[in-house]
Amino acid sequence: MTHGQKERTVLLPDGTALPAIGQGTWYMGINRSVRAEEVKALRNGIERGMTVIDTAEMYAEGGAEEVTREAIADCRDDVFLVSKVYPHHADRKQMVTACENSLKRLGTDRLDLYLLHWRGRVPLEETVQALEQLREAGKIVRWGVSNLDTEDMQELWNIPAGQHCAVNQVLYHAASRGIENSLLPWLRERHVPVMAYCPLAQGGRLRTELLEHPVIRDIAAQRGVSTSQIALSWVIRDGDVLAIPKAVQLSHVAENAAAMDIILTHEEVERLNVAFPAPEGKVPLDIV
Repeated sequence: MTHGQKERTVLLPDGTALPAIGQGTWYMGINRSVRAEEVKALRNGIERGMTVIDTAEMYAEGGAEEVTREAIADCRDDVFLVSKVYPHHADRKQMVTACENSLKRLGTDRLDLYLLHWRGRVPLEETVQALEQLREAGKIVRWGVSNLDTEDMQELWNIPAGQHCAVNQVLYHAASRGIENSLLPWLRERHVPVMAYCPLAQGGRLRTELLEHPVIRDIAAQRGVSTSQIALSWVIRDGDVLAIPKAVQLSHVAENAAAMDIILTHEEVERLNVAFPAPEGKVPLDIV
């Protein structure tokens, strides 16, 4: 790990420092013919300092967790392992089973972080009780949430033990800045970091519009780096947002890791703010 990367960390409420860029696994584990490449990409990322690995029971119905198991088999203790529970498994009875199934697929005895994937019908209070139970049993070290907006977070904060929530994982990139209006300030006040999924936008047209934007292209060209590195560097610019891009090509893995060393200047951030203005008022949470 280079000197620069060591400084680009995000602090969890319990003081644990994590690298500002980790690795996502969404869409991994679907196609067995590319499994070896997926495993290799994750391993390569770990070696490059991207030791946070984010997966979920939903991804390929456990397939992504199996890919992750292969990648971390001989370096489990070097990795910060995150998985997520389906909302319909988030009650006291089913969550224990869901978590144990995830642990089996991941080949480990504990998760470093376990997230409620999004909010469903199970009352938040019951979900928190189930998460606390898992934490006390040592099956998870800490827990958090995903796709919860400000009102949901306020509700969570008023539940006994709800303030043990370690992160909120939400969609965030330069072309989707809705969280900056109320959610991000609310989380910042309480020192709860954000995990940004789809930090390079969801594929297709959205990603093209972000990465081919003339301002991003210009800044990337001036620095001699890729447009995706500029986009990632923007997401982690303030030090309390951790990005989890997914990459299978080794060249992309290397680019993502190197983005930790790119610190945008005030002027570059201003240019990007003009190119991608944050919404004026509250907008619904972007979810994919």
